[in-house]
Amino acid sequence: MVLISSSSTLFNKAKNRLTLVQGILIIAAIMIFFCLLVLPLLVVIVQGFASGFVAFGEVIADADTLSALALTLLATSIAVPLNVVFGVTAAWVITKYHFKGKQLLMTLIDLPFAVSPIVAGLIYVLLFGAQSWLFPYLQAFDIQIIYAIPGIILATIFVSVPFVARELIPIMELQGTTDEEAAVVLGANGWQIFWHVTLPNIRWALMHGVILCTARSLGEFGAVSVVSGHIRGYTTTLPLQIEILYNEYNIVAAFSVAILLLMMSFVLLLIRQWTEFRLEQDYRVINKG
Repeated sequence: MVLISSSSTLFNKAKNRLTLVQGILIIAAIMIFFCLLVLPLLVVIVQGFASGFVAFGEVIADADTLSALALTLLATSIAVPLNVVFGVTAAWVITKYHFKGKQLLMTLIDLPFAVSPIVAGLIYVLLFGAQSWLFPYLQAFDIQIIYAIPGIILATIFVSVPFVARELIPIMELQGTTDEEAAVVLGANGWQIFWHVTLPNIRWALMHGVILCTARSLGEFGAVSVVSGHIRGYTTTLPLQIEILYNEYNIVAAFSVAILLLMMSFVLLLIRQWTEFRLEQDYRVINKG
């Protein structure tokens, strides 16, 4: 009895010590989260509205800000659908077929994660800039890529390439090819299999990838900064417009534009949380099966 009582006492002490350590770690995590994420966001909001809501509205309605917003949305609206097509195709090929070079393809998909966005921008400058061998041919047809809108779109596509494919590959690997093979046996063709079998099975993973791709496209700075030329009102996206205003010591205007970008990101975050919840349900169903 004494031994049992002693063991129980030691167990309770260890349990209390573990609870204390957990509490300290939780408090530390909350403080770090607050200092690194919440506090900076609060500073952005306070500074953005420092001159009042009227001044905030004037900054947002400024011609340069509207031009930057339009260019950001244009680049995103082109980059995301193209990356969806590429991501779905790549994920389909990688998960449904066995071929030589599969690992190489997966490595190429991850390339934008490894390459600095600034280096990606420099690559496009070397390919299409005034010093490239393609430049005389582009000039002959009056095509300008660098320091123009096409260069910004190309840079945006490059940095956001992996997100859709990387969200689809894991779930498509778990699902296997059983459903597709059953559809083939029943006489379905390729498009019918994709639209009625594959797409419904991956819809939440696809939406999650689209959200991540969109967020990355909206917030891209490095690669776009290199290829844009910072031509105000023409090749400036929202992140570049924030930089320009900040460098001009127009702090309130810079933070006002940052709030606009922040609101767009917050909407994407809410949608992302919803798609993550649905995606987790899909994973549970697959694991139970």
